[in-house]
Amino acid sequence: MDDDADTPNITPRNTSETLRRAIGERYLTYALSTIMHRALPDARDGLKPVHRRILYAMRRLRLSSTGGFLKSAKISGDTMGDFHPHGDAAIYDAMARLAQDFTIRYPLVDGQGNFGNIDGDNPAASRYTEARMTVMSEALIEGLDENSVDFRPNYDGRLMEPIVLPASYPNLLANGSSGIAVGMATNIPPHNIGELINACLHLIKSPNAVDDTLMQYVPGPDFPTGGVIVEPADNIAQAYRTGRGSIRLRAKWHVEDLGRGTWQIVVTEIPYQVQKSKLVERLAELIQTKKVPILADVRDESAEDVRMVLEPKSRGVDPDTLMAMLFRNSDLEIRFSLNMNVLIDGVTPKVCSLKEVLRAFLDFRREVLIRRAKHRMAKIDNRLEVLEGLIVAFLNLDRVIDIIRYDDDPKAALMYEDWSKPHQATIVRANDETDYVSPLAGIDVRTLDLREDPEAIARGVLADDGTDAKVPARFVGRSEGLSDVQAEAILNMRLRSLRRLEELELVNERDALMAERADLEDLLDSDELQWARISEELKDVKKKFGKGLERGARLTAFAEATEAEEVPIEAMIEREPITVVCSQMGWIRAMKGHIDLNSELKFKDGDGPRFTFHAETTDRLLVFASTGRFYTVSAASLPGGRGMGEPLRLMVDLPNEAEIIDIFIHLPGRKLLVASDAGDGFVVPEDEVIAQTRSGKQVLNVRAPARARVCRAVSGDHVAVVGDNRKVLVFALDELPEMGRGKGVRLQKYKDGGLSDARTFTLAEGLSWLDPAGRTRTETDLEEWIGKRASAGRMAPRGFPRDNRFT
Repeated sequence: MDDDADTPNITPRNTSETLRRAIGERYLTYALSTIMHRALPDARDGLKPVHRRILYAMRRLRLSSTGGFLKSAKISGDTMGDFHPHGDAAIYDAMARLAQDFTIRYPLVDGQGNFGNIDGDNPAASRYTEARMTVMSEALIEGLDENSVDFRPNYDGRLMEPIVLPASYPNLLANGSSGIAVGMATNIPPHNIGELINACLHLIKSPNAVDDTLMQYVPGPDFPTGGVIVEPADNIAQAYRTGRGSIRLRAKWHVEDLGRGTWQIVVTEIPYQVQKSKLVERLAELIQTKKVPILADVRDESAEDVRMVLEPKSRGVDPDTLMAMLFRNSDLEIRFSLNMNVLIDGVTPKVCSLKEVLRAFLDFRREVLIRRAKHRMAKIDNRLEVLEGLIVAFLNLDRVIDIIRYDDDPKAALMYEDWSKPHQATIVRANDETDYVSPLAGIDVRTLDLREDPEAIARGVLADDGTDAKVPARFVGRSEGLSDVQAEAILNMRLRSLRRLEELELVNERDALMAERADLEDLLDSDELQWARISEELKDVKKKFGKGLERGARLTAFAEATEAEEVPIEAMIEREPITVVCSQMGWIRAMKGHIDLNSELKFKDGDGPRFTFHAETTDRLLVFASTGRFYTVSAASLPGGRGMGEPLRLMVDLPNEAEIIDIFIHLPGRKLLVASDAGDGFVVPEDEVIAQTRSGKQVLNVRAPARARVCRAVSGDHVAVVGDNRKVLVFALDELPEMGRGKGVRLQKYKDGGLSDARTFTLAEGLSWLDPAGRTRTETDLEEWIGKRASAGRMAPRGFPRDNRFT
């Protein structure tokens, strides 16, 4: 057997490494890819790769803002196939967002068809919609052909794509951005482009300007849906300085007078990124649950614009109070979290201040300006070279025509004079009075053998060693031979260009290009001229896209947050008498008026009455469950008495296994005795059991199998307790502690069973209960049953109810 038979066959693909290292390296790669290529925008053009690729693909498809539309499926398909190898649905969703004027401040895509709406409806399928670029997106791409940015190969190396777009305006802040990466996120609100350019111009004049000074030009975000910013200016300034913060944004509303003292509130602008349909549903829910009892109805009368109508419960309602309650309980007011986490130079993620973001854009614009200037200079140099050749051709027109007409290789003849052998030549008088020779076939002016001419060597026609030489052709007006580019341009020149006027146009063009080149040289040599040119470009952009553009003026207003005075809900509810009815199965309702408590009521099959009492719509009801938890329910929010009511468990978060121990009206200042069937209990102030949420408030702590059993109002000076064993114990009330929450102390001692009932009473008035005949019996001589708390007690008096309950 081979000695290496047991050695594993290790190939380059078969490697081993620790799981921690393998997962760590791969997750780091994924995290970096997410941060740089998906979630965070570039500070220079404000775009993520998918948006940049969509716009570049639309440019390649020649979808200009003044041209025709093209199917969105074609655009997303080309983007996916050529530049962005991800799902077409994701690409189309990204493109649709760029076309939504309620999502993006300055849309970059002009959509035709259903691209979604502010209600939250999705766009139509890509095969049904069409799109093209807008003037805003064209401004982002302007100068792309002038070597203004670097290109890189696409994902498969077939094509080249721009790393960043030239961006003639600060798109990052103009349209904002949001995204979630690995370990970091970004959320940048949109701003007004005119204000941003004003800040840029100030930053150019004063590079050391602070963020607070820039806020004089950019007071805050400008959301596409309008609204009113009510965040204090100091908080906004702090957010712009640090790159992190939050901004309160409210809906815009006004009171519409309906005559005869009636009015309604009309909401015309809603906060950014709030879906109108869900907002209307939330307001309707507030009406149904009566959390805002002074709101009677909400209607959505929106067409192209937003119009939500809010009707008050009565004309006496204060509009500011109503809106303050709606601001607290709905998305009519939101907090927009600002987190300006961006990629600086497309590589480094950083949370930037307002100044840093604008500085990054301005530095990028300077780089674009320099690259475009150098590219233009190269173009001018190439054109000047061609123009010089064409002008030489005009000065030597007859000779050039003869060369093109008779020479076997006219291009070479225009560039070089090849004296490889003696032949006929012509002596031509130049402007500098020197003679030079040039071959012109067919013209016999003077014949000479250049090999026998000693002057030919002196003129450089032949080399010093007497070998043949090729020297540049000489023309009138040019001391050097024509270049390859010039010769090619002369040969491609049309005959109609030989007009005298054309020669003048060439000279004028040359002079203009020379002047332009001189200006470009001055521009590249002067920082001051560069910033002046950038300022001019920004002013042109402001003039084009500022207030003169549709939606160019500021949409979001500023105001101080006028907080309405806190008014108890009970004060807003119309006070009316009701009768609360709760069945054995927990179905609750409110009958209008105070009806006879002994009257027959309808219940579901197998159900019957349990709690029935008189109340008013302004009352708050306390519900005590067997879990020891209290719940608070507004009497005004109870369903009407026409039907069977609604399950109480749906109105509060009451578990299915929990039993309702008691329901009663809350009386401020009252105290309650709570106890479990394990015999533990205490006294709790009723004001401390009020719950502010549906989940209730835990007061009496019980551990299974023990359950809460008693909840009674405290009145008197003694406590009477009876157990399942029919033993009664009476002790002083001051032996019970007053607590806000807990298990309590032992009320009575049991060998078998547990606590059945407990109540408080005044010892001097005696202890009362109902005997089996339904008559009230009062026992005043209680010496036999009086003892210390936690005692066993003695058997109940004769005639005590068999259910071991006092009432």
